[in-house]
Amino acid sequence: MPHHKDAIKRMRQNADKRTRNRHYRSTMRTQIKRVREAVEAGDHATASASLPAAVSTIQKLAQKGIIHKRQANRRVARLSKAVNGAKAS
Repeated sequence: MPHHKDAIKRMRQNADKRTRNRHYRSTMRTQIKRVREAVEAGDHATASASLPAAVSTIQKLAQKGIIHKRQANRRVARLSKAVNGAKAS
């Protein structure tokens, strides 16, 4: 355990930030899962409708620094490709 006031405060801040980041990551994963499940089920309308929300969340997380911007771009590209591929078939 830390002995200095600033170290105690830093631990408290880190715990709060970790909790917040976990929530954001979980939300992102859930939205990605919704899009992927719609694509696998062949439901293009639902997939297209849920894609913008997922993309928005992913980009928000990259902007906040919770995930790296290249990881965000990669996730968006793969989701978009999956939805567009489902539309073609």
